[in-house]
Amino acid sequence: MKQIKFHEKIEKFSFVSLAFPPVVFTWLPSSHLGSRRNLNLAEMEAKEEKEKERNSGKRKRRGFSPSHSDGNTVIFPLLLAAALSRSNTHTTLVKKCLTKFLSHGQPIPTPFLSLCPLLLNSKSPQIAILTARILGAASLMSFQMNQQVVSDSPTLKALISLMPPSHKNMIVSMAACDALLDLCSTCVARHRLLHFSALETLMFAFLQVRRSSILISLGTGDDVNIASLRIVFQRGELPVLLLSAAIILINTCNIEQLRKIPSKLSECFSVFLKEVWKEAHKQMLKGNILGPGQGMSLYFSSVTINNLAESIFRLSINVDQFPALMPSEMVKRRIFCFSEDDFKRFILSQWEVLPCVVRRFSTASLEAEEIFASLMQTLCSKEFFPSALSSILQGLTSCLPIDSDELDILSFLTEVRNKLGCPLINEQDIRVLRTDNQLKQEVRFFEENVDSCFVKAPQILCADDILKFEEAYNKGYTIALRGMEFRFENFALIADGLASVFGQPSAGDVLYIPRGFPHEACTHYSSPDGSAGLSLHLTLGIEVEPPFEWEGFMQVALFYWNHTQHQHHLSLKSLSGILNAMSVKLLHIVIGLISDSDPTFRKACLVAAASLESDANNWLDLCQKTIFSNLIEKINRESRFLEALKSVEVAIQRNEDPFQRIRWLRSLNQEGESVEGCEWVVAPSGVQDIFRLYVEYKEMAETVFMEVKSKFCSQVSYDHVTTVYRILHEKYKKARKQYMNGMHSLHYV
Repeated sequence: MKQIKFHEKIEKFSFVSLAFPPVVFTWLPSSHLGSRRNLNLAEMEAKEEKEKERNSGKRKRRGFSPSHSDGNTVIFPLLLAAALSRSNTHTTLVKKCLTKFLSHGQPIPTPFLSLCPLLLNSKSPQIAILTARILGAASLMSFQMNQQVVSDSPTLKALISLMPPSHKNMIVSMAACDALLDLCSTCVARHRLLHFSALETLMFAFLQVRRSSILISLGTGDDVNIASLRIVFQRGELPVLLLSAAIILINTCNIEQLRKIPSKLSECFSVFLKEVWKEAHKQMLKGNILGPGQGMSLYFSSVTINNLAESIFRLSINVDQFPALMPSEMVKRRIFCFSEDDFKRFILSQWEVLPCVVRRFSTASLEAEEIFASLMQTLCSKEFFPSALSSILQGLTSCLPIDSDELDILSFLTEVRNKLGCPLINEQDIRVLRTDNQLKQEVRFFEENVDSCFVKAPQILCADDILKFEEAYNKGYTIALRGMEFRFENFALIADGLASVFGQPSAGDVLYIPRGFPHEACTHYSSPDGSAGLSLHLTLGIEVEPPFEWEGFMQVALFYWNHTQHQHHLSLKSLSGILNAMSVKLLHIVIGLISDSDPTFRKACLVAAASLESDANNWLDLCQKTIFSNLIEKINRESRFLEALKSVEVAIQRNEDPFQRIRWLRSLNQEGESVEGCEWVVAPSGVQDIFRLYVEYKEMAETVFMEVKSKFCSQVSYDHVTTVYRILHEKYKKARKQYMNGMHSLHYV
């Protein structure tokens, strides 16, 4: 590792900060890179001792007293005069001043920042390097110093301009990139760098200098989590620096900043990231991790498995990966073999009521094969399956569950950041089980084989575990893989097509099974040799999240109706405002209580289905209106004030949020801010105080509640609610599409 040598004849300048003690900065392998230059502390101390011995008994120079003001009044003019001069002698003086200043690790005086653009753009590489190192060291000294550096726009622009290919001296570029990485230690600095387009500069520079081949290893990270393993590169110091800085900034971007990255640049950069990801994922599955003392000659980046996975995810969320989606009419015809009359009969008579088998005719089978052909040809081949099952599963990663009310994809990424990119998780992503007819219970394969690589909860499956799947299959175990639409694009097209028909969501016949109906599947012994043939069951689950059940539609109806009333503007500090707000809250509780006992409220609401727009006869729309009217009548008839009041009281006693069930209604605000009148955003302690006052005026409260309920049931408009409901549906659809895009980018099957 190279060391910075100090000229022994340099006169000693002392800069002592009034706010900070003298600090000597060292760059160690545990920082951004194992190969970063460092100041040899022992050597510096030895030279200081020699300096003291040489000057002992001599008179100290009076011109440089140890004060911060002297640094401003003496060194700054000296640097300014020397920097503006073209003399080689003055250039040498600038180098000496910068070197000495760097060795003392002082906070940067404000006047010095004004010189930094000039020094960074110096024709002398050494001056530019020393200036960049001073800026980097200062930015790590304190948050205030970091903020002072990034607030100086000319300095920030000059630092960014040193990235290749604008700057041909790679050593200067490395020093500048080092400084950028140091600046990135604060959120404020990262956002300032994004403002000055540092990300695009870093991405373009990386693509210019990157190596064609990728050789990486994995090193231990700061956490025991497998996704926190650090990526170690075998060559290319500058590319690794650029890559590390780019990934940090990508993972800082908001949605709009990600969208502004030039599409071609984002695409090319993503291709390289996915190549690194593929290799890192393989190493992670095999458990190839460098031990203590290994890899001393390698480049230890600050990039971890989860950092890399997050960057790939972020760069893909705005990409339209499915430009040729199937129209809803084609989905109905090719999957269900339905004509318009058949589909109408199915929705009115069997949807969420009875199971139904859709028999395929010869012509329909040909159309269905267009959707499932490639999948069936691959998975149903005896030569392919199950021998290739392990190779498929090794290319998959864990699809971490997203909350049903999560509409902000970046909020989801923040929540799962430490786990993103980990391998398949047993019982979460995949289940390997069989039914024991004698014991009348399920038997799980990995409970019988506990010698897996990661015996932890949750159990992360490594390469050795995955190789056992063929053995499990041959022993009669069923292998169930969750989230196929998030892993394979063909499935995503089918799932998206179903969502276009039902709102929010085989080579043989299609079996429709409503929620709650128990069912089983068996493989018949039909092969000539008497062995069981291959049995592949593709389950297309139509996901019905709480907002898209009929209860959700009624909650939206009440929310929207209340928001259009004059009373919702009443202050919570007045008695009338409290009584009105709590009455609306209680009515939300009532709808939930009725839903618990009436299955109609839990059925899927098809109001947001795209098929409504192409429905010439409006039969489905009329059907939804009829259901809505019936549910309004039920709310009007069965609303019980005391039961709802008791429900809130019990929740408060348990220190629970009584309105947790309807917190997703906050997402109805298009601006993303708290909606005036959306009072359940009040803290639990505030709800408790309001509830106590509400109970104190119990009789008056019940009267107000009955008035609110009657007005809602008589005034609410189905057509008005439908408009708001479709806006909510579009928000959910967008968030789920972003999640699907991100997860697809992390699979390389």
